[in-house]
Amino acid sequence: MRLTKPQSKIFLDETRFRVVVAGRRFGKTFLSTVELITNAIKDRDRMCWYVAPTYKAAKEIAWDMLIGSLPREYIRRTNETSLTVDLINGSTISLKGGEKPDNLRGRSLDFVVLDEFSDMRPEVWSEVIRPSLSDRNTEGNKTRALFIGTPKGRNHFYDLWTRGVDGISDWSGFQFTTIDGGNVEPQEVESAKRDLDERTFNQEYNAQFVNYSGIIYYNFERDQSVNKQVDDGSMLHIGMDFNLDPMSAVVSIRDKSDIRVIDEIVIYSSNTDEMVDEIKTRYPARPICIYPDPAARQRKTSAGGRTDLSILQNAGFSVKCRERHTTVRDRINAVNSRLMSADGKRHLIFDPKCKQTIKSLERQTYKEGTNQPDKDSGYDHMNDALGYLVDFLYPIKRQYDIEQPIRWT
Repeated sequence: MRLTKPQSKIFLDETRFRVVVAGRRFGKTFLSTVELITNAIKDRDRMCWYVAPTYKAAKEIAWDMLIGSLPREYIRRTNETSLTVDLINGSTISLKGGEKPDNLRGRSLDFVVLDEFSDMRPEVWSEVIRPSLSDRNTEGNKTRALFIGTPKGRNHFYDLWTRGVDGISDWSGFQFTTIDGGNVEPQEVESAKRDLDERTFNQEYNAQFVNYSGIIYYNFERDQSVNKQVDDGSMLHIGMDFNLDPMSAVVSIRDKSDIRVIDEIVIYSSNTDEMVDEIKTRYPARPICIYPDPAARQRKTSAGGRTDLSILQNAGFSVKCRERHTTVRDRINAVNSRLMSADGKRHLIFDPKCKQTIKSLERQTYKEGTNQPDKDSGYDHMNDALGYLVDFLYPIKRQYDIEQPIRWT
């Protein structure tokens, strides 16, 4: 069973959880079949599953290829009704549908392929398959999973792929276009490019996680806006949004005209005093300037009528705060202009560990049919914290001298 170079790269990767994003006709089913057979014959009494979005899809996509690829002498019994193959070494390969997650519970697994995971409910993995891989996982038998499919927006499949891309332990991420697969002639891909709109073509053939419709921070691109950042010990510039659940802050350093976000702080069921303590714990004896929500001037805590602004000032921080809120549109435009200016340069970069900030930038959208940001999804807090920082330092209409932090007393 010959694999292409991209397929071989995936096959030879020994990471426990591999997430493969691939264009149409990449050869996903063939690779899945090779993986299933290889894992089933490597030892006795192994349980290997192929899970498609539905039982019908599992049969239509993978059954014939699985039966046709298995050497007859390996097979003890097949059952097309249950889509199960029992091998002579005691191992079993089963094809399953993910439409009823509860029907998949209760089995211990050695290996599983989740095909077109974008079309399944997230709990198929988190609540069913992942626990099933725990029972048999030992030092001598590493249970594994392969996620493979075409992207469908930035959903739960995207979340798992970014774990691999970001280098999370036990995870690896791959991305291959239809052309990379080598199974479709270039002229056919060019023909599809002429027939399809850009969004559909990029998703189906270039295996790109295209932005949601109505995305607010459209200039954010993970592959260009996220890079490992080095904290040089210089002054910290921290944007802050006041909210009890959660308190949110983005921590950055300035490099000439660039803002480099090196950290984020998210504290649930908290208050401004606890945020101050957390900042001082993480960054002791460090010059710090805070750029808070302008509401800090009026917003009072329950402790003696202190304002958030006075708490920050009394903690010894320099504070820069507008007299009143900038319009939401101007604040969003300020962030987008830093994410990528008209000349194509990026002046706002994020360390990969700022996961909540990155996720929020990728996913916050406008309410359908309006120019109002959606604040029901929970993605607004980190974006607001970032916006207060960026809007003060690099506003669309500059109103402040920003060269040196000022300290209110």
